[in-house]
Amino acid sequence: MKVTPLDLEGLLLLEPTIFGDDRGFFLESYNLERYQAAGISDPFVQDNHSRSVQGTLRGLHFQTRPGQGKLMRVTRGKIFDVAVDIRPDSPTFGRWSGCELDAESHRQLWVPVGFAHGFCVLSDVAEVLYKVTSVYNPETEKGFRWDDPTVGVEWPVEAPLLSERDQNAPTFEACQSSFVRS
Repeated sequence: MKVTPLDLEGLLLLEPTIFGDDRGFFLESYNLERYQAAGISDPFVQDNHSRSVQGTLRGLHFQTRPGQGKLMRVTRGKIFDVAVDIRPDSPTFGRWSGCELDAESHRQLWVPVGFAHGFCVLSDVAEVLYKVTSVYNPETEKGFRWDDPTVGVEWPVEAPLLSERDQNAPTFEACQSSFVRS
């Protein structure tokens, strides 16, 4: 597995070794020892699966205490995946990083606790599977506007399909009291 640190401390792009031939392919989508060696030692407690149509944008979401790390991958289609540093003491607080994940490359994105997360669908349909480090709790879920100018994410979609919650999300600034300090 190839591990590439991204421009925000803690974000990792993971590229599994793929064994392919005329019959198809095989890869390890998760191996405890390899991921621990890459610095991902948080235990995963829940797997999630979403299916979305082209133009859908989900985010930017985060969980307050205990936080929620996410290991993202795409099994069908292509997405633009984004993480925003919401660690108030971080030198990159408020900055974002994005990358494409797709079913062809099998790349994964590790988004540790301390980041808001979102993605938009670039293909006709995308199926996203992800492991998380804490069980979903609607009482600790928060989010801010996908198009907040303070953060300035450069989404590759102009008029995204949004949930009602994401349409009415508060600003980045209004959420800052929810960001958890280390």
